[in-house]
Amino acid sequence: MAKNLFISHSWTYSDTYDGLVKLLNAGGFDFKNYSVPKNDPIHNASNDRELYEAIKKQISPSSVVIILAGVYASYSKWINHEIDIAKNGFATVKPILAIEPFGSERTSKVVKDAADLIVKWNTNSIISGIEKLTK
Repeated sequence: MAKNLFISHSWTYSDTYDGLVKLLNAGGFDFKNYSVPKNDPIHNASNDRELYEAIKKQISPSSVVIILAGVYASYSKWINHEIDIAKNGFATVKPILAIEPFGSERTSKVVKDAADLIVKWNTNSIISGIEKLTK
């Protein structure tokens, strides 16, 4: 059965997001992606409240919120909003899986502190992390 995932990411660093999706696909993992890619009209929201609500709508059907824990995440107000939505926006908390970027020595303390589980950048760790958080 497919897992419903919301993959948080910075549109500025969309290569990392694309790499993660490729890893999951290469591992034969069955998932539905509720993320907000750069070419999605959601990012043209007319104000922050509209964007917040649109992101909340995307996270709603997800069973896990995945956040790439690169150091850039510490400086993204939207990742902070996504953490808040996952933790406080629904009757049932959405677990957060933090992924430490490949070869990264510095990661986001904000993301790691919010995470229910932290894994390394490799297919098996990521897939087993998702499985563990959706049992």
